[in-house]
Amino acid sequence: MLEIRSANARGISDLEWLYSQHTFSFGSYQDSEQMGFSDLLVINEDRVQPARGFAPHSHDNMEIFSYVLEGALEHRDSMETASIIRPGDVQIMSAGTGITHSEHNASAYEPVHFLQIWIVPDRLGVKPRYQQHHFDPAKKRGCLHLIISPHGEHRSLSIHQDVRVFAGLFDGDEQFTLPLPENRYAYVHVARGLIELNNYPMGAGDGMRVRDERELRFDHGQAAEVLVFDLRPKELPYER
Repeated sequence: MLEIRSANARGISDLEWLYSQHTFSFGSYQDSEQMGFSDLLVINEDRVQPARGFAPHSHDNMEIFSYVLEGALEHRDSMETASIIRPGDVQIMSAGTGITHSEHNASAYEPVHFLQIWIVPDRLGVKPRYQQHHFDPAKKRGCLHLIISPHGEHRSLSIHQDVRVFAGLFDGDEQFTLPLPENRYAYVHVARGLIELNNYPMGAGDGMRVRDERELRFDHGQAAEVLVFDLRPKELPYER
């Protein structure tokens, strides 16, 4: 079963320095029908103006990763991590017992466009950690490349949850089929471009809840960038 989450139905935060679109309930946007999916809690598509950003703030007991589409995002945290995240980079922060961080547009001239995604962990009170890795776009071209997994398989980043995240780039005749294990859910998010999923057309910002499907077929891409989440079969992220 495929259930579309249209881009134009998302919640919006529109501030002087930040334009954010919320796939699921977040901040002032609350919708009882959009409280995440399985262990996937938040997908925020953020555009931050030059030299602006999020002041230091704290998180705990959450797996948080950033996926930059355009520009450069500067990260600093209480573990003394300082880094710049650019397109192709994936950064994941396991907040665990608690971490304070800030995120700013690293450019004084160009906006930064990125996804911030939260996943509910399978354990509480772990030691906080930070990971970052650049994934070569060639490895994502015309396929789905593993970027996050429970044990860091195939040089992916590791996460405290039974979740696997794949990223892919599709254009023209490129097509790819991802088999889904029995009794698994999936969530597909189109970061940009156009693509067909199991013959269903999707555009930038669209999402799809997937239940009771044995494969995901991607084709007819038009400058498409896609994230796929392989998830446990449960409905709400706060059900442990």
